[in-house]
Amino acid sequence: MRNDKENIIINLTFELSLQVIKFSEEIRELHKYEMASQIFRSGTSIGANIREAQNAESKADFIHKFKISAKEADELEYWLELCEKSEFYPNPNKKITDDLKVVIKIISKIIASSKRK
Repeated sequence: MRNDKENIIINLTFELSLQVIKFSEEIRELHKYEMASQIFRSGTSIGANIREAQNAESKADFIHKFKISAKEADELEYWLELCEKSEFYPNPNKKITDDLKVVIKIISKIIASSKRK
């Protein structure tokens, strides 16, 4: 059952999604549609899967949803690194990369602690 108390990972991933939307639009304006789509999809999927985990049918389902979020976060990190290293794409701002690192750490901790319980 869903708990509507304030949840830091939901809040962080929602804010990260907003940053991802903004950055993907910047890339889209450069007519780099494929990269914009990859960043948009992986970046917004992180929070969507965590939100979905709040209604998990079991602990295994909860962990599974968080593992999907972890994979999407790793994928977003990859696309952002490509942008940083490529001369053809704008660099993501430091806030988006820093916030992503925090989200990755929190997701990892939640997965590990959920497995132990």
